[in-house]
Amino acid sequence: MAYKAVYENWQADPEGFWMEQAKAIDWDRMPSKALFDDNAPLYEWYSDGLVNTCYNAVDRHVERGHGDQVAIIHDSPITHTKHEITYAELRDRVASLAGALRAQGIEKGDRVIIYMPMIPEAVEAMLACARLGAIHSVVFGGFAAHELAVRIDDSKPKAIIAASCGLEPGRVVHYKPLVDGAIEQASHKPEFCVIFQREQEVANLTPGRDHDWHGFQYGVDPADCVPVEGNHPAYILYTSGTTGAPKGVVRATGGHLVALNWSMKNIYNVDPGDVFWAASDVGWVVGHSYICYGPLIHGNTTIVFEGKPVGTPDAGTFWRVISEHNVRSFFTAPTAFRAIKREDPKAELIKNYDMSCLRALYLAGERADPDTIEWAQNVMGVPVYDHWWQTETGWPIVGNPAGIEALPVKIGSPTVAMPGYDVQILDEGGHEMPAGELGAIAIKLPLPPGTLPTLWHAEDRFHKSYLNTFPGYYETGDAGMKDKDGYLWIMARTDDVINVAGHRLSTGAMEEVLAAHPDVAECAVIGVSDELKGQLPVGFVCLTKGVDRPHDEIARECVKMVRDQIGPVAAFKLAVVVDRLPKTRSGKILRAIMVKIADGTEYKMPATIDDPAILDEIRAALQGIGYAKG
Repeated sequence: MAYKAVYENWQADPEGFWMEQAKAIDWDRMPSKALFDDNAPLYEWYSDGLVNTCYNAVDRHVERGHGDQVAIIHDSPITHTKHEITYAELRDRVASLAGALRAQGIEKGDRVIIYMPMIPEAVEAMLACARLGAIHSVVFGGFAAHELAVRIDDSKPKAIIAASCGLEPGRVVHYKPLVDGAIEQASHKPEFCVIFQREQEVANLTPGRDHDWHGFQYGVDPADCVPVEGNHPAYILYTSGTTGAPKGVVRATGGHLVALNWSMKNIYNVDPGDVFWAASDVGWVVGHSYICYGPLIHGNTTIVFEGKPVGTPDAGTFWRVISEHNVRSFFTAPTAFRAIKREDPKAELIKNYDMSCLRALYLAGERADPDTIEWAQNVMGVPVYDHWWQTETGWPIVGNPAGIEALPVKIGSPTVAMPGYDVQILDEGGHEMPAGELGAIAIKLPLPPGTLPTLWHAEDRFHKSYLNTFPGYYETGDAGMKDKDGYLWIMARTDDVINVAGHRLSTGAMEEVLAAHPDVAECAVIGVSDELKGQLPVGFVCLTKGVDRPHDEIARECVKMVRDQIGPVAAFKLAVVVDRLPKTRSGKILRAIMVKIADGTEYKMPATIDDPAILDEIRAALQGIGYAKG
C-alpha cells in the first residue's frame, strides 16, 4: 500500500485506523475504543484499556521464543568496553530491579527520577519503573544541582536512581554530589536513592537514604508486570519553557506503545531482529522513544552508545559502530554530522569500514541544512531522511515513510505528515495559507496517540503554551510552508522569523546560504534589534578544519552570498567568524540567548547549555561589530 493510501485510510476513519494499530500491542484488556474526546480540547487515547509497557518491551519477546536475541548492545569508546544483553537477561535484570524498588515501597503512580549516563542500567531503570506502573522522569545526567532540584520539586519523586558518575572525553562528571546538592536545595525530599557505582568513581552513600544498586536487589523477589490504564502516565519529561520554568511533558501509556511500535517499521523501516541505532541520550525524547522504548517494543536490537561523534577517539567512531554492530537504520542530529564533516571534510575515515549493512540515515533535532545532507548522502551512499517532531509529540510529525514507500527526497524538507497529524500553515488570524507562503505550523486537534495529553500538574500552562493561539489546533512554535506536493518546509522557530522593515524573513533560509560557503562548517543567523528597521540579521560562522584564510575576507563573501541569493531586502551586512556556537547538550543552537547578548538584555543561563564559556566568546565577537554593549 502506498503512503497516500495509508494517510487517506487514516483520514477517512481515524478510529478504525488506530484500533487496527492497537492490535500489534499485547493488552491485558483491549480498549473499547481509540479516542476519548469527552474532555476536548484535552484528548485521550485507549483510556479504558489495561496494558504494561515493560511486558510489551521485554517479556513478550522472551515468551515468544526470542529470549536469546540481543536486546541491548552497550558500546562505550570512552571506557573501551562493549557488551550485549539478550532479551532473557534483560527481563531478569529488570524484574529484579523492579522487585527491589517494590520492596522499598514503589508502586503504581509513584514518581521516580532517573539521573544516569549512557549505560544499559539507565534503560533498565526506566523499564523497571514501567514494570511497576511507576512514572519515571529522566533528567539528563550531569544537569546542575539547581535544575535537578526544580524537577524534584515539580514531580515529587519517592525515589531517585542515579549513577556515581558520568564520563566525558578526558573527564569524570561527578553525579553523586550533584544529586546530594539537589536534594538539599529541594523542598521535597525523596524517601531513598539507588546508586549504581561505576568503577571510574565510587561515590559516598548517605546511610539510611542511599542504597547500592546491587546490594539492595540481594535476596529480593523479582516483580511481575503491573497492568495500568491506557491513559496512565508512563513518564514525565521536562522540556525547557520560555519562562525558564521547565514544562513537564506527560506521556500516556497506551498511545505511546501503539505509536512507537507503528513508527519502527513504517518510518524507520526496520523489522523485528534488526539493529537500530539512535545516537542520542536517554535524557532527551529521542533517547526515550528510540533508544529505550520504540526498538524494544518492536523487538529490535538497540544500541546504547557512550561516546561522541568526534574525539572518542576520532571522527570515524560512528562508521565503526554502524559497521561493527550491523546497524540497519541510524538516527542522529545534524549537529553530529557537522562535527564529523568539520573534523574530516573529505571523509577519509569512512574508507576503513564496511557500511553495506546500513539502509538509511535519519536526521532530526534541529534544521538539517542542505549542505550537511548532501555531504552525508555522498559520503555514506544511502538515502538521508530529514524528519521533524518534538519532545511534546514523542514520535515523528513529518517524515519520509520509508517502510511504507520511500518518497522522493527534497533536500531541506522533512517530507510529509504522518497518519494522525493534520499539519496546516496558518496566518496570524488562524486562516490556512496558500502553498509556498510562510506561516505558523499548527496541527489540527486531536493529536494522534503517543503525543502529550497535558503538562504535569499544569493544565493552564498546557492551554496557554499550545492550544490558545489557534483554537482547535496545537501550536508547534515552528514557522514554515507547504509546497504544491504537500511537502512541509520548516524555516525557523516562530521566534526566529525576523521582521526587517516589515518583511518577514526566515533566519533558516539565510543559514542555508551561509552553510553552502565552502569554508563554513557550521553557522547561525539571529535577528538583533535595530532602531531603523526593527530587526537586522547577524550571521555567525565556524570554519572547517584547516581553513586559514583571513576571516574578514570570508565574512565579506558570506554577506555577498546572502545578498545575491535572498536579495537586499534581507539587509544582511554583518557576518562574524567564531570558533564555536553555544549549544544545548543535544545539539540545538541557543539562538534566543545570542539575541539577548546582542541586544544587551538580561537572560537566564539555560540549564541545557553544553559549555557556558562559549557565551563570553559570542559576546566578544558581537562587541567587535558594535553590539552587546549592555
